[in-house]
Amino acid sequence: MNPLPDLDPATTAVVTIDLHRGHLDPAVATMPLPADVASRVITANAAFLAGVRAAGIRVVHVVTGYRAVEEIASNPWWASVADTDATRSGVLRHQLPGSPGLELVPEVLGGGDFVVTGKKRYDCFHATDLDHALRSRGIRTLLLTGVNTNSCVLATTVSANTLDYAPVVVSDCVDTMDPAAHEAALSVVRQAFGWVAPSTELLEALA
Repeated sequence: MNPLPDLDPATTAVVTIDLHRGHLDPAVATMPLPADVASRVITANAAFLAGVRAAGIRVVHVVTGYRAVEEIASNPWWASVADTDATRSGVLRHQLPGSPGLELVPEVLGGGDFVVTGKKRYDCFHATDLDHALRSRGIRTLLLTGVNTNSCVLATTVSANTLDYAPVVVSDCVDTMDPAAHEAALSVVRQAFGWVAPSTELLEALA
């Protein structure tokens, strides 16, 4: 196993990916995780984020949001799976203006955090100001949490690697609507793009 990258609080940040009600609140979610999985993801992230904040690590939340359905439907694959039996069948109703799903689940938001809104595709860096926000603060190591392991988390990890960040996926703080693909996505990260570690190991390293 590769040793973890440098976790200096001055150059490390947590980036949470789509920890919003659109995935994690069964009452309003348009692309929900199973309720038990959503509850576990929220609990794990809340505990991990409390620990990293205590260690002086910045927390950045990235949240998907669209101005109109056309911004979703312009993706050919998403348009093709809408209203089918696919896990992403609700994609054309996901994260539209006025949706309660746009809200972060309250358990994960801290007073010193900041939020990058308007993510349009799986990759958190694509068409957002995330890269600028991180580089302007001297961030080099990213601790990645959120939803979904095999789409947004994986795509963001690949992009972070390409941009020469050191990405670490926090294994117990990510999950997916596609349970069969969760471990496979983590394996892809380990083999080619970055580190995978549980929150306990990262918090011990920070301590």
